[in-house]
Amino acid sequence: MINPSAPTMVARDLSWLLFNERVLQEAVDTSNPIVERLRFLGIFSSNMDEFFRVRFASIQRLSQLKDSPQKRLGGLAPSMLLEKISERVITMQAKAQEINDGLLKEIEQNDISVVDEKSLTTGQKEVVRKIFIDKISPAVITLILNDSEKLPELKDKSIYLAIKLIKNIDPENPQYALIEVPSELLGRFWELPRYGKKFLIYLEDVIRYNLDYIFFIYEFDKIEAHTIKITRDAELDLDDDVSKGFLEKMSTSVKRRRTGDPVRFVYDKEISSDMLQFLINGVHLDTFDSLIPGGRYHNKKDYIKFPNIGSRDLEFESLPSMNHPELDMDRSILKVLREKDILLFMPYHSFSYIIRTLREAALDPNVLSIKTTLYRLATSSRIISALVNAAKNGKQVTVVIELKARFDEAANIKWTQELQAEGVQVIFGVPGLKVHSKLILITRQEEEGLRHYASIGTGNFNESTARFYTDYHLLTANKAITKEIEKVFSFLQSNYKRFKFQHLLVSPDSTRKSLIKLISREIEHAKRGSKAGITLKLNSLSDVKLIEKLYEASAYGVKIKLIVRGICSLIPGVKGLSENIEAISILDRFLEHSRVLVFENGGNPAYYISSADWMPRNLDYRVEVTTPIYDENVKRQLREHLDIIWKDNVKSRWHNREEPNAYRVIKGHKVRSQYALHQYVKKQLKRGK
Repeated sequence: MINPSAPTMVARDLSWLLFNERVLQEAVDTSNPIVERLRFLGIFSSNMDEFFRVRFASIQRLSQLKDSPQKRLGGLAPSMLLEKISERVITMQAKAQEINDGLLKEIEQNDISVVDEKSLTTGQKEVVRKIFIDKISPAVITLILNDSEKLPELKDKSIYLAIKLIKNIDPENPQYALIEVPSELLGRFWELPRYGKKFLIYLEDVIRYNLDYIFFIYEFDKIEAHTIKITRDAELDLDDDVSKGFLEKMSTSVKRRRTGDPVRFVYDKEISSDMLQFLINGVHLDTFDSLIPGGRYHNKKDYIKFPNIGSRDLEFESLPSMNHPELDMDRSILKVLREKDILLFMPYHSFSYIIRTLREAALDPNVLSIKTTLYRLATSSRIISALVNAAKNGKQVTVVIELKARFDEAANIKWTQELQAEGVQVIFGVPGLKVHSKLILITRQEEEGLRHYASIGTGNFNESTARFYTDYHLLTANKAITKEIEKVFSFLQSNYKRFKFQHLLVSPDSTRKSLIKLISREIEHAKRGSKAGITLKLNSLSDVKLIEKLYEASAYGVKIKLIVRGICSLIPGVKGLSENIEAISILDRFLEHSRVLVFENGGNPAYYISSADWMPRNLDYRVEVTTPIYDENVKRQLREHLDIIWKDNVKSRWHNREEPNAYRVIKGHKVRSQYALHQYVKKQLKRGK
């Protein structure tokens, strides 16, 4: 048994920071167009926000316990882990600021200039004043602060201008104020009239330029303005009042999140010390909280929506989704599934096939019922429209919706109310478990009796994210699989019923045990000299027991290939421990989200796709479904996809101890897997198979 307190595993949260460093690498990769590099910087910032809202806050809570679970923190005490995280984050933030400054200089070479309030021309000053008066000032709320003890609750994720108002006759007694920058409402970047080149200005700089207009009644001689931002604990605390329904409790808890405990305070390092101390006292930061000095601008997450006001080549070239060669527009999808399984590969295939399947079921007079699990949905969801359509056509529609999908709780509450109003049966899942599986089950009356059709996916039924997340959806009428999906829905509807599964791996009951058995089977093949090997494509790998089992398999000579986009607590390539394990990460324009498992099984490979990562939460605290692949054509596609990904020598990095995040150097022609996969799907369409 491997001792997890020894340096044989990377602490989950430190590994996550390495992942976010890979995102930052994309912001400096000159093979990416300049606007896309700014957007990667935005993704880095958005990721960091969520990390502090969720993980950093959780570790803070653990640090205040007498007996802390060091095992799952990679052998580090929570207080030590917090210290390491803070050190790393400060370094990363400084690097991000340096990259930010460089990118803004570089974009000027493309005739796009991001100006501030100090560099405006006379004509631009008039425009900025008019923009503020006509469009921005109605949304600006200015708060005069007299006492830090009565500081208003600062909103999580918002940025504020901390204002210091000074009179020359009494400079030692300044007046403080706060202005919330309404970027969520108005957008962060504003285009100014073109004078030979194109100009953008930050919303807060529009406000800065107009501070004298805002505060004219006070007659101050000097006004200073610096941005600040607070990040709050995002944990939901549900009310224990038994008289309240779950939906009501969730609604109340989501509202409370807005005033969660502060876990990070980011500020412009140029802010005066007296103003900073006033604010720190006002937001009640304690010794566990993280103070992060930054630059002039915060919320770089808004770069995700950085407008391209220049030429088209400042963004990625278009890689449009394609049709599936087996699914014609004028042919019934359910009829095709009676003959063969279909593998949809997003975003290379169009997500519209999922919508079409539901719409066909909604109109088919022989379809009796539709059941589905929903976790995250698009803002304007065609999935919801198709389900409502089915209900109106008399189908029995059952939706298991996960109200605790983090940061999507409010949206899912809204969808729940809309579905219930249309007569759809809505189930909130299993007490104590998140329903993270991606399932659709359609039941149809046919001549030989009832037949089930299913979709089992690795990603959400979300047409927005399907444009840039790589995911698989298996469409099948295979009775062995659909019969067990029916059991999953029976469990979700009646939690007291327990089922045994011969084909599906279902969390929390059987996934862990089944994965251990599958790895053990590879070990037995290796002992006998049979073909043994494991290929895993995951988002995250942090479960200690499964990592130990992979180490054991490596010791017996099982060759293991890991493609892990994010957290990888396993350390590959260590002699005597993991020398038969290689691990890489792919980061590119699409978010690698699909989860695929392949076990060589003595020359008869077993293939699976899954909604679950190899983390304790997915194995023990969620309802997840991993499905075997039985169709030989689908197996071939998965193998060829994985082969292309493993050959990537442009956007792949090593997971290792010596040089984490080092790019792989593989001789031969360049293979950028996401582009190669697009070509693969395109050729597949031309061949018609």
